[in-house]
Amino acid sequence: MPELPEVETIARELRPLLDGATITGFQTDWPRAIKYPDPERFATQLAGREVLDVTRRAKWLIMPLSGDMVLAVQVKMTGQLFVVEPHVTGDRHVHHVFALADGRELRIRDVRKFGRLGLYRRGEEGLILGADDIGELYDQFGPEPLAEDFTVRRFRALIRTRRGRLKPLLMDQAFLAGIGNIYADEALWRARLHPLRSAASLKPDDERRLYTAIRDVLGEGIARRGSSVDDYTAPEGDGEMQRYLNVYQRTGTPCRRCDRPLRRFVLGMRSTHFCSWCQRLPRAEQTPANRKLLKGAVANARRGPRWSELPLGEGAVGAERD
Repeated sequence: MPELPEVETIARELRPLLDGATITGFQTDWPRAIKYPDPERFATQLAGREVLDVTRRAKWLIMPLSGDMVLAVQVKMTGQLFVVEPHVTGDRHVHHVFALADGRELRIRDVRKFGRLGLYRRGEEGLILGADDIGELYDQFGPEPLAEDFTVRRFRALIRTRRGRLKPLLMDQAFLAGIGNIYADEALWRARLHPLRSAASLKPDDERRLYTAIRDVLGEGIARRGSSVDDYTAPEGDGEMQRYLNVYQRTGTPCRRCDRPLRRFVLGMRSTHFCSWCQRLPRAEQTPANRKLLKGAVANARRGPRWSELPLGEGAVGAERD
């Protein structure tokens, strides 16, 4: 699933394309993606709204509209957004089309149809009203890790209330907003902390290294327009952060610090990548459960081609997998 850097990249690249654009119509062949209101009201209430901005909260795209409305889009695993001329060829995975007054179209392509859309009222200070299904945008999500007021002191106060393993903790959206599998692995490698280490075991220096690693890797991810390791692409094309990842999907390749082969194991049904030498698990943390997980760690992996590596039809938006 696209994480904070990927969604931020989409928002930044959509903003100049949609700023001031007026939505004149909406069509969908997958109404189940519309969480609020019902699809007919969704289309009716969108018509005539001007796009005032494109922003982000956690892994959601937030588009404030005229008339104190908000369009919220979660791309999930395979959602892709493009602004194109109407004659540009699409494919059967383009499920949502927003017609714009100048003739262009905002299209959402979603191979696995996991994405979500909602149209809500905007209250004071940008709060979204009536969004029962995404009310966590402001109430249940944790702080934004790149916010100016997210200091190391605030991070320490948060993490010292937790006792679980670091990898699941970093991916917990109630703890920090926007971090997923890729950047959790990368931050832990940068901080030299084992994914199975408990938050309760961290010392002040560990906390500072982790705080710095999180902010640095997310900032670099945004600067490089995200990691196109699976289905993610932005309006201006693929990102390049995947070329600079240190551990994610690099199982079996030499660690860039110690040259030992990187390893991978499954934690919570998600692949976890680490260096067993640079990210040592303290002896006190080597519980039977952790040893069992690490016993299954492998140092070899194979990956098939991404959709964007497959042949693309001339002028097409996206491609279909074989």
